[in-house]
Amino acid sequence: MKFALSAEQKDFAASITALLSDADTATANRLWAEGKPEAGLEIWRSLAGLGVTALGVPEKFAGLDAETTDLVVVFEQLGYHAVPGPWVDTVAVLPSLIQDDDLVAVAEGETLASIVAAPHVPYALDADVADIRISLETDGLHTFTPIRRLDSVDAARRLFETTLGERRPGEPDVARALNLGALTTAAVQLGAGRWLLNTSVSYAKQRRQYGKEIGHYQAVKHLLADVVTSLDFATPLLYAAAITLDSRDVSAAKVAANRASTLAARTGLQVHGALGYTAEYPLGLRLTRIRALAGAWGTPSFHRARVLRAVAP
Repeated sequence: MKFALSAEQKDFAASITALLSDADTATANRLWAEGKPEAGLEIWRSLAGLGVTALGVPEKFAGLDAETTDLVVVFEQLGYHAVPGPWVDTVAVLPSLIQDDDLVAVAEGETLASIVAAPHVPYALDADVADIRISLETDGLHTFTPIRRLDSVDAARRLFETTLGERRPGEPDVARALNLGALTTAAVQLGAGRWLLNTSVSYAKQRRQYGKEIGHYQAVKHLLADVVTSLDFATPLLYAAAITLDSRDVSAAKVAANRASTLAARTGLQVHGALGYTAEYPLGLRLTRIRALAGAWGTPSFHRARVLRAVAP
């Protein structure tokens, strides 16, 4: 298998990085958590201008019909920059569930989606700002209505209990939808983990103890090296899963991404010390997101069990 990114994919990632580097995603997340989505939606529309929201949409609905590896490239960047909003639901999962003109508005960045798929996605993400609300049931797709907001460890992930609505037409590929949700969530986790690694390395070069930067101490170097190794091992699993979209490969990637990003979070806290616990410092935004995404689109135990069944039936 070929895991190297193409020149086009590298350029696309660079354009997203350039856009998001100038965006105040920390403020957008804070406002999003308060129920003020305007700043986050402005970022959404800006990314739509680059074609991000059209990636998974078929060409007949004004989309790009991109490869799954393109989605992974983009979602790593979304995770790195901690962009708020139901990106997994809208850009990755929805196009595998419906094939109608609603996707035109999705491709243009004008429509957001929220998807429930119990037991793996029991609560609706950002249902209050979503235009399309879909619940995956045993008899097909249904609409739903949000009824009560729940607390989340990541305040910018606004979760809602739902009540089921009428049946929606369509013959969804549920297995593909669930795999896409888990795969792109893993990409977000890896992106957040890489931000934590880069930030921790930079801070270790600045923070001084006992007369020199802490990055000079062997113990700190070992901590950061373990994060590098874990992230680097998870990355090829992620891209292999993007190529095959096989359930076993997707679950292996999700488990590895969760482990690597959690290690990056713990190490980031150790390196930053008390500063890492302050709400004002951007470290916390990635810490809570990684924790919240651990069980999104399938818990670690579910994905480990799925890998085990595949290799030892």
